[in-house]
Amino acid sequence: MKQFTSVKDVQDVKTLVQEALTIKHQPQAHRDLGKHKMLGAVFLNPSLRTRLSTQKAAMNLGMDVMVMNIDKEGWALETRDGVIMNGSTVEHIREAARVFGEYCDILAIRAFPGLKNRDEDYNEEIFNKFIEFSGVPVVSLESATLHPLQAFADLITIEEHKRSARPKVVLTWAPHVKPLPQSVPNAFAEWMCQAQKEGMIDFVITHPEGYELCEKFTPGAQIIHDQDEAIKDADFIYPKNWSSYNDYGKILSDGEGWMLNVDRLKHTNAARVMHCLPVRRDLELGADILDSKEHSLVIEEAGNRVWAAQTVLKKILESSL
Repeated sequence: MKQFTSVKDVQDVKTLVQEALTIKHQPQAHRDLGKHKMLGAVFLNPSLRTRLSTQKAAMNLGMDVMVMNIDKEGWALETRDGVIMNGSTVEHIREAARVFGEYCDILAIRAFPGLKNRDEDYNEEIFNKFIEFSGVPVVSLESATLHPLQAFADLITIEEHKRSARPKVVLTWAPHVKPLPQSVPNAFAEWMCQAQKEGMIDFVITHPEGYELCEKFTPGAQIIHDQDEAIKDADFIYPKNWSSYNDYGKILSDGEGWMLNVDRLKHTNAARVMHCLPVRRDLELGADILDSKEHSLVIEEAGNRVWAAQTVLKKILESSL
């Protein structure tokens, strides 16, 4: 593995999930692999689970870690080419990325979308320029369009807790007070579609009309606009808000009737409920689900972020031997 920005960087999803579960039971088995290697974690946006899990994963592999909140501690970055930098930007990404590459063996980058211009966000300019200019492998800690480490951890969680050979997995839109990116649902859909292709799950997406995701991330998914119909007999449900892709960055619905609570799960297969966190209780998801030992998997899911990151870093380190 030379980089990790989407499921397309993975040759065999099922095998990668099994490797992550093996690492979970032997977290120190490859501690010499990252000895004298440096991970640079670069954050342009806030983080809790992504930051801590990636740091722990790197340390489990014997790596050293440098963390920089470039949005608060670094110079304002210019990403455009051919401009005279006579405004608020101080350092061009061409030089910044090269400098990071001088100090680090692997870079991990987190950069959210602006949700103003779809073409700019979906072009992934920041990520692509770090890949182009840094000269070292780049791992996505969430980009404008995808959050692959989260989706990988989600699939690890499903594999670990499934009660049938091919469980039904449902991604459902959830209400929120502000427009959120499509990166988590895009990545979840992309990974689940690939898992479905490999015979691991059956995958359904449900949302109000107008919240269709970009089709390139949903090949093979069944899409149903009736949430109750979609979650019937579900084994796993993944509630997540996202703003409109077609009417880009907009909220189109007040979300009435779309928040799940325990009572709404009565026609499921005693569904286990997941969420990437943070979650707004009793807005996105009922607190009775979040506090339910029977239904909630959000903490186990967060724990598996470590093994997702550790597996990816291990594969990248191995590729450089």
